[in-house]
Amino acid sequence: MASVLISSSMLSLVGCVTTSTPQYVIDSDSYQATGKSERIKTIVLHYTVSDNERSIKTLTTGNVSAHYLVLDNDDNRIYNLVPESERAWHAGDGGFAGRTILNDTSIGIEIVNSGIKPEYRDALKKMARSTITLMSTMWHLMSCRLKKVAQLVQDITTRYDISPKNIIGHSDMAPSRKIDPGAKFPWERLYFDYGIGAWYDEFDKQFFMNQEGFASATIPEIKQAFRKYGYQINDTDTWDKASRDVVYAFQLHFRAQQPTGNMDSETYAILQALNKKYAGRDDFY
Repeated sequence: MASVLISSSMLSLVGCVTTSTPQYVIDSDSYQATGKSERIKTIVLHYTVSDNERSIKTLTTGNVSAHYLVLDNDDNRIYNLVPESERAWHAGDGGFAGRTILNDTSIGIEIVNSGIKPEYRDALKKMARSTITLMSTMWHLMSCRLKKVAQLVQDITTRYDISPKNIIGHSDMAPSRKIDPGAKFPWERLYFDYGIGAWYDEFDKQFFMNQEGFASATIPEIKQAFRKYGYQINDTDTWDKASRDVVYAFQLHFRAQQPTGNMDSETYAILQALNKKYAGRDDFY
């Protein structure tokens, strides 16, 4: 009887071991779905508001991070701080192109730059945003540094098939909180010299200015044009502070010579020209 009990117990143990071992295989070759797209949709460019040493410390030891860090050294090195397959903490609250949690679907690139001139930093909160252009530090992007940024963005854009519209600054997705990469970041140069990001055609801009559409456009219509391009903006019929912050962020990117935060005919013409050029290139999936 004892031997029978021992044998039964052993069989029970063997059964448990056998059934707990997976016997299935994953077949990734026989069938493939067509309803899919890349998880990474956006590239967000930032400045660190610091020097090399402090930027490294902040982005590697604190509660903020980025996938890549470009120092102001004259070398060929770009630092990958977070694997692209993982979520970096660089974007925060905000949104663009229909997405509101951009940390989940974006690559963050931090570029070392002091941002606001040191003598203006304490007074920044008391000043109008229109003065930030004068307070901003120049982007002294040496040739090799600009090429590093350009090469990195080109590579990421190609691998994930990112829309030109979705190569943005931190201010584009969080206009009430952020102003980086700032009024003097060379968006236009990156577009014309390296084919990076979105930019309007001058002919279209002049066409829309000559149409005088701004004079007859209602505030809700203008705000809808911003939403069409990708900006998050409320649907009130006034230019409240939150709305002006969006206008200002747009001007930082596409008309940095005069970022006032006030809607005008030139800003509207640029917005219309961009929507014409990139119509049908939304990527909400």
